[in-house]
Amino acid sequence: MSKKKYYAVKQGISPGIYNTWSETEAQVKGYPGAKFKGFATETEAMKWLESSDSDNDSSSRAVKKKPLAAAPHHGKGGITVYTDGGALNNPGPGGYGVIILFNGKEKEICGGYRLTTNNRMELMACITALRELEGSREKITLYSDSSYVVNGITKGWAKNWSRKGWRKSDGKPAINRDLWEELLGLTEDLQVNFQWVRGHAGNQLNERCDRLAVSCARGSQLLPDEEYERNDLVC
Repeated sequence: MSKKKYYAVKQGISPGIYNTWSETEAQVKGYPGAKFKGFATETEAMKWLESSDSDNDSSSRAVKKKPLAAAPHHGKGGITVYTDGGALNNPGPGGYGVIILFNGKEKEICGGYRLTTNNRMELMACITALRELEGSREKITLYSDSSYVVNGITKGWAKNWSRKGWRKSDGKPAINRDLWEELLGLTEDLQVNFQWVRGHAGNQLNERCDRLAVSCARGSQLLPDEEYERNDLVC
């Protein structure tokens, strides 16, 4: 019997075909109702992946429901959020991606703008996520690969800028005031813990958010980032 070298993930964190069990396990471990199967050839794997589900497929396995804490960088209880954002050529068309995980369920949100910057899309991703969670009393752990955003909150930079009339320590205007103001306002009524995660380093949820952001940035009928276009803000 041929050794299985390909794994197809039909339902998991990021469906697709993987070459190793370790990669596959990262997609299905802790994912409620995950479906995956091993194959000797990539062709067979693709055929199964594109086929309709069959309750009689005895060789596929469904992972038992486990706490989402098993997901990479998942917080203990509460709500876990991953965000990412960016602009093509910076500035340029931009997008953001958000994944929210709670009670074994997940929700994806993304959007795009016709002209914006990396930092504005990183901020917009966080704002979009927290808008979605307004009124929640759950503890929220938000992961972002933007040091600009995470340090702005955790080190108190944004609050200091606000207290100084949106001036930085050197007296220059703080950039992206409109988005920082909204983000600070959202964090006041939510229990949010911002955590930095290294981007493009194999974290599946971070990379999914990146793909969402890029896809939206390359889409059509993009929205105007009115504040950026009106004031020609820098990155």
